[in-house]
Amino acid sequence: MRTKALIFSAIFLVSVISFGCSGAPNTNTVANGNSNNDAKTPAADAMTNAAPTLTPVFKAYCEAWVKKDEAALRKVYSADTIKYFESEMKEEKIKSLIKFLEDDAVTGKICEVRNEEITGDKAIAEIRADAYPNGIKIEFVKEGGEWKMTNKSPALDAVKPNAANTAPAANKDAK
Repeated sequence: MRTKALIFSAIFLVSVISFGCSGAPNTNTVANGNSNNDAKTPAADAMTNAAPTLTPVFKAYCEAWVKKDEAALRKVYSADTIKYFESEMKEEKIKSLIKFLEDDAVTGKICEVRNEEITGDKAIAEIRADAYPNGIKIEFVKEGGEWKMTNKSPALDAVKPNAANTAPAANKDAK
């Protein structure tokens, strides 16, 4: 559940920052009636790539949710992430990973990955799903030659009290 709260907090923080940085509305218009605000409006994150390496991992995640297949869902997550989830599940007395992550469930209507950045055995990519329609960057790791999703996000790490220590278990008090 803490992961859900952190992801919600990150999305909220990004939204607040986005709205806060837009400045006062520009009421000046040019002769054709168009706003003269184009140069000041920040562009949305442009797609630099279609995440060819990480898309299969996230597609498997979406398919697992559509089928409510817990075994398949466990296969897409890293070992550290599953260990963290199981620890949280034990504390909350929840036996099913599907039940534990139900706020992150996807229907498959939105299941996209873009802008992957791979550095050795770690990668960051922006995912879009039902729970994150505007997208959120998620960390992936390579384990046993296969890419796996984690529950880590640069956006969430930025709002944590100690951003240098990104291990999920180190932030047990953040609910």
